[in-house]
Amino acid sequence: MRIAIALSLLPTLACAQVEQGPKNAGFEPAFENQTRAPALPDSAVTTSVFAEGLNRPWGIAELPDGSFLVTERPGTLVRVSAEGEVSDPLSGVPEVDARDQGGLLDVAIGTDFAETGTIFLTYAKRVEGGTVTAAARATLGDEGLSDVTEIFVQDPPSSVAKHYGSRIVPTDDGMVYITTGEHSSDATRDLAQDNSTTYGKVIRLNADGSVPQDNPFVGQDGVDSIWSYGHRNIQGADIGPDGALWTMEHGPRGGDELNRPEPGLNYGWPVISYGIRYDGDPIGSGEAVMEGMEQPVYYWDPVIAPGGIGFYDGDHAEWQGDLFVAGLNPGALVRLKLEDGRVTGEERLLRNEGRIRDVEVLSDGDLLLLIDADPGRILRVSPDA
Repeated sequence: MRIAIALSLLPTLACAQVEQGPKNAGFEPAFENQTRAPALPDSAVTTSVFAEGLNRPWGIAELPDGSFLVTERPGTLVRVSAEGEVSDPLSGVPEVDARDQGGLLDVAIGTDFAETGTIFLTYAKRVEGGTVTAAARATLGDEGLSDVTEIFVQDPPSSVAKHYGSRIVPTDDGMVYITTGEHSSDATRDLAQDNSTTYGKVIRLNADGSVPQDNPFVGQDGVDSIWSYGHRNIQGADIGPDGALWTMEHGPRGGDELNRPEPGLNYGWPVISYGIRYDGDPIGSGEAVMEGMEQPVYYWDPVIAPGGIGFYDGDHAEWQGDLFVAGLNPGALVRLKLEDGRVTGEERLLRNEGRIRDVEVLSDGDLLLLIDADPGRILRVSPDA
């Protein structure tokens, strides 16, 4: 009798979805599990406070000695020890434009850090005519940064201090990917489709800021540094187990997207979207699918307001290869299981911890989460055996 009951429940369990509320838009997914994938079994985790007293933490990167670099959006970079002690602000950080959504944003460790001490930063920069996303490389010393060199400055300037992107991902082959946004205004939104600008793009550069000659628009119409286009506001990026770049971008009301950007391809914004405008009107064409524009691997409606992402490569077998996504609104840590490039399951963890801005997968298999607040915290999440 017990076996019969268990078997009768299996189809229901397999189709159960994460509780997330009604959709804002009436679109149907283009393929199975493109949204609202089956709910994964709940993960057993232990959560503790790792560090406190931060001011709007935005990006985090683990150093080889077990300490961490953490950006604070008002414009400071601090070092957090392996025991959770927060340093005084490091010197040498570029001046940032900390208005609205701007400030000091992402930080990443160069793949050659052990030999060179190279790190990368992204930030909002005030320039003549407005504000832009910028990126720099620098050398990390005991007290701060030296040899700070800008490798990317967005153009043209925007009058709107929103939607900067902005993650930076170094790769083993000496490249860096930089993500941007389209600055969230009627005047700039369409520039995500205009490849004479770097609005709403994935940028690919050599680590010194020069352009790789195998970029898709080298020698063609378009800015040479562009890798992919048609993005809204990419605030998550990581290299997956497949060796490819994966990105996470904000939609409007609905339509947050997970993408695997490929060279030269158009990801649709603001012509197509699985979301709608905040006033309820349609986006662009009013369609979610159009020939010549790529579909997201996965989307959310309602949104999770995604921040940073990280692929898990630790010792916890149940999480191996899964993608963790920081969620700002309503606030959660989202886990996605992927198989053959498609999402097969979703889990929501830590729904009551506030705005999770970034997630760092540690070398020991735990996770660190940045809580975007003033004062902000870093949480340590350990999977239970």
